[in-house]
Amino acid sequence: MKKKAVINNTPACQVRMQAISDTMSILSGKWKFHILGTLIEGDKFGFMDLMREIDGIGNKMLSKELQDLELNHLVSRTVMNTKPITVEYAITEYGATLSPVINELAKWGIEYRQSVHGAK
Repeated sequence: MKKKAVINNTPACQVRMQAISDTMSILSGKWKFHILGTLIEGDKFGFMDLMREIDGIGNKMLSKELQDLELNHLVSRTVMNTKPITVEYAITEYGATLSPVINELAKWGIEYRQSVHGAK
């Protein structure tokens, strides 16, 4: 007979766990934090500018991740009236609310690397 969860059974905990699950689903993957961090630190970037800024990402992956982030209202995409047509990507106001989260993750990562790996 399986034991019932005690802590995760409260309504408040269930809401919290659902929120964490939703967040992880939206921000999952190797590249989304790189893209968001780049857009938060910069202003507006063209597709090729992002390719140059994010070392190692391919065209298809960048395109897919930008579409996902746009779908979730974290990144805006603006088609410029130029020839040839260019596209600019920027962080949305809502996407910018992730800045403290990204900063804390970076801080934790630096501390982790120093404590575990002894690296500076």
